[in-house]
Amino acid sequence: MTPLSPHAAYLDALNAGFRDDPAQRRAVAALELCHRQLQAGEAAGGIYLWGPVGRGKTWLMDVFFRSLTVPARRLHFHHFMRWVHRRLFQLTGTEDPLARLAAELAAEVRVLCLDELFVSDIGDAMLLGRLWQGLFAEGLVLVTTSNQPPEGLYEDGFNREQFLPAVAAMTECMQVVAVHGEQDHRLHPGRQQQRYWVNEPAALAAVFEQLAGTKKNTEPLMLGNCSIPVLGCSKGVLWCRYADLCEQPLAAQDFIALCDQFEQILLSEVPQLSCNSRQNPIARGTEDGTAQVAAGDRVLPALSRQDDGVRRFIALVDECYDRGIPVYINAAVAMDALYTDGALAFPFRRTLSRLKEMQLARFGAET
Repeated sequence: MTPLSPHAAYLDALNAGFRDDPAQRRAVAALELCHRQLQAGEAAGGIYLWGPVGRGKTWLMDVFFRSLTVPARRLHFHHFMRWVHRRLFQLTGTEDPLARLAAELAAEVRVLCLDELFVSDIGDAMLLGRLWQGLFAEGLVLVTTSNQPPEGLYEDGFNREQFLPAVAAMTECMQVVAVHGEQDHRLHPGRQQQRYWVNEPAALAAVFEQLAGTKKNTEPLMLGNCSIPVLGCSKGVLWCRYADLCEQPLAAQDFIALCDQFEQILLSEVPQLSCNSRQNPIARGTEDGTAQVAAGDRVLPALSRQDDGVRRFIALVDECYDRGIPVYINAAVAMDALYTDGALAFPFRRTLSRLKEMQLARFGAET
């Protein structure tokens, strides 16, 4: 069967009850043109879809990806950067490894689709400028989604000038399309299925028994270099406490590995995550990894120790959402009160939207 073009898929979605959205229509028009150019073997520019959470950016990109008959790859941005770092390590000693990597990737695929482009690490910021330039020079078509426009990425990041070549490359070689309609499409349509409880510890025990049966392995789980205490583990189902999973020294790649093993995740004792106690440290003599930078004094974003756990919670929900893995939660407060104020308020809005979509029966139904 010939895959539907982005425009045809959008019309099908409208006929099935999807709500029309002028912002999405503009994105569909850009994706449809790119699709036609690629199918005709013509030169095509990339597309950068950005806007608030829940506006359908990932859905639009996936519709575009499924429409292609040319070689293409679709990855979450975290997965892509993990692959980039691994491949660069393998190319240690090679002359201009970034150019080599770009040439290899462009030889394998014509189109690269990356979901949830977000830059918070100086190492990634330094890599992306030359990498994007290399990919575009090779003729690769990049289609991305993000909650921020290109100029808003890594906006307050240390040594941001190192990232400006990446911004310039994206704005020059990609059509930037704002998808900022009024509808949060994640919240409709669909039958509700509760996966979030407030102060009901027995709820997760019942869920675990329903999903995994009465056999419950409680042996600790090795994740990265950490031994994770487990409340229950059986048949692709993992049940942990928040503190045991999110307050350990884990990174995004550890949650990728976690989701390679499990199809359902239960998380107990999630506290109220906002914290009024903030730190304002001064950084001096920071190094960017290869050369010392005379940065002077700078005030870092206000963070609390508790925010380390929140970052991991965000990474966990992001990875589960991208894989279609439901997360069942018993928390101390209602969902909207989990994180109301703090340095991570912006990224947490996406997390909150994703948790709300997980309360729909259709979430994870295709996995």
